[in-house]
Amino acid sequence: MFWIFPLILLIFFEAIADIVSKEWALHGNWLRWTLAIVGYVVANAFWLFALRSGSGLAKGAAIFSVASAIIALILGVILYKENLTTVQLIGVGLGVISLALIFWDGVL
Repeated sequence: MFWIFPLILLIFFEAIADIVSKEWALHGNWLRWTLAIVGYVVANAFWLFALRSGSGLAKGAAIFSVASAIIALILGVILYKENLTTVQLIGVGLGVISLALIFWDGVL
C-alpha cells in the first residue's frame, strides 16, 4: 500500500491549490493564479507516482475524487462560509461510506 502516500500528497496539494484558486477568484492577483496552477501541477505529479506505485486507475481516482471533494466541501464551509443543503450533506455522507467500502478489502 505504498501508493497511499503519494495519493495523500496529491489530495493535500489539491486542497492547497483549491484554497489559492478561491482566493484568486475572490481577490484576483496574478501571483495567486500562478500559485494555484503550480499547486495543481505538483498535485498531479503525485498522481503519477500513485499510479506508478500501484494505486490503480479506478481505485486511486475514486479515492482522490471523493476525498478531495469532501476536503473542498469542508474548506468551503469553514473558510468561506458556504452553505450546504440537506441533500448535499447526504451526498457527503454517501461519499464517506464509499471511501469506507473502497478500503474494505475483500470482506464482503
